[in-house]
Amino acid sequence: MFELELKNVSKYFGARKVFENINLDLKSGQSLAIAGPNGSGKTTLLRIIIGLMVPTGGEVLFSKEKQKLDFDSYRPFLSLVGPYLSLYGSLTARENLKFISKVNGLMPSEEDIEKILEQVGLEGRGNDYFSDFSSGMQQRLKYAAALIKNPSILIFDEPTSNLDDEGKKRVFDIINRYRPDSIIIIATNEKEEYSLADSIYKLGE
Repeated sequence: MFELELKNVSKYFGARKVFENINLDLKSGQSLAIAGPNGSGKTTLLRIIIGLMVPTGGEVLFSKEKQKLDFDSYRPFLSLVGPYLSLYGSLTARENLKFISKVNGLMPSEEDIEKILEQVGLEGRGNDYFSDFSSGMQQRLKYAAALIKNPSILIFDEPTSNLDDEGKKRVFDIINRYRPDSIIIIATNEKEEYSLADSIYKLGE
């Protein structure tokens, strides 16, 4: 059982307040949608949660079986998917997944990689270069890169960005498959994606 807790998390850029005193508590099997207008701080909040940005005030706490984890301890359990992230254009889809796995201390079999590619709708495209993929296919491979870790905490920023209807359906299927056992956080303004979460936290109100 994992737990993610935000205690009075605030973020300022100089004198400009983005948000302040956010308190959240999520456990394995719980999901949250973060909504709000452009500029309300959705992506900033995600970056703070995953340790890519330091809050101005407050703290983010992770624990497993009630034992607090530092960043290096919880990072292997966490995956992020966002349209602004990129993989290596000079590597094939399969090579990207192998590289990411190695960085995270994993050694997936060829069969594991093929299953992940099939899960995101890229079966038969493992030897194609990332740079040759369309934006939608690149987004699918980012999902494969996130799922190859079999994460317990999944963070999504605009999860269906650049995807066609079939791709969106796959994303919904993936998130719903992980929901019973994982912590899921989704930053979105798409109302149809609210159904992927148990609750909604609105920024900028």
